[in-house]
Amino acid sequence: MTESAPRRFDRGAFFDVDGTLVSTNVVDAYAYYVFHRGTIFGTAQRLIRGLALAPIYAIAERVNRKVFNELFYRAYRGLSEDRLIELSQDLCDKVLKPAVYPGALDIIAECRKAGCKIVLCTGAIDITMRPLVDYLGADDLIANSLQFVEGFATGKVIPPIVEGANKANRVREYCVRHGLRLDLSHAYSDSLSDYPMLTVVGRPTVVNPDRRLRSHARAYEWPILDLTLTGRRHLPR
Repeated sequence: MTESAPRRFDRGAFFDVDGTLVSTNVVDAYAYYVFHRGTIFGTAQRLIRGLALAPIYAIAERVNRKVFNELFYRAYRGLSEDRLIELSQDLCDKVLKPAVYPGALDIIAECRKAGCKIVLCTGAIDITMRPLVDYLGADDLIANSLQFVEGFATGKVIPPIVEGANKANRVREYCVRHGLRLDLSHAYSDSLSDYPMLTVVGRPTVVNPDRRLRSHARAYEWPILDLTLTGRRHLPR
């Protein structure tokens, strides 16, 4: 019996994760790691520091997502790579899976039926996202990677940071590398920060959009989905 050849795709479906497919965000993942790090003293220190920096994070996220990522991932400094990997499946089971929107699996299934290669494209850390990739049945992942030295996070992300224009560039490069047509590919996001990613593909769709992105979607006549509800979803053209 011969093995079947790997499936070939001519288009991709690129999904933002936080706010698009799940109701959680990068802060929820970090909080889970902090509370399960091991020492009460270390947990308390990081929690206090996180609360103190919360207003700065909030402003940075609204103004410049790249700056937000650079500031936020400094909080990972000193965390063990082995421990992050060890906890990633529990994080997925206890935090991410329950937060998956009701319509998320539906739209992914429709993209699959339409012949799309399913790729999660997120500013979250790749270690935290890999179990979710498996759960959602995605084919691949574009995400940020922490820099580690001797097994511990330095607090830096390996550039380029996956956000804004860089996120769009990563999608474009992925399509070139994997032989996918950009003009036939789809992108899904909830935030105006992903406007470059939405415009780089031929078939953008906004999902659970914030006010600013909804306004852009209406101006450009892009489809708008609400995956917080169950029921029939937009079928890719």
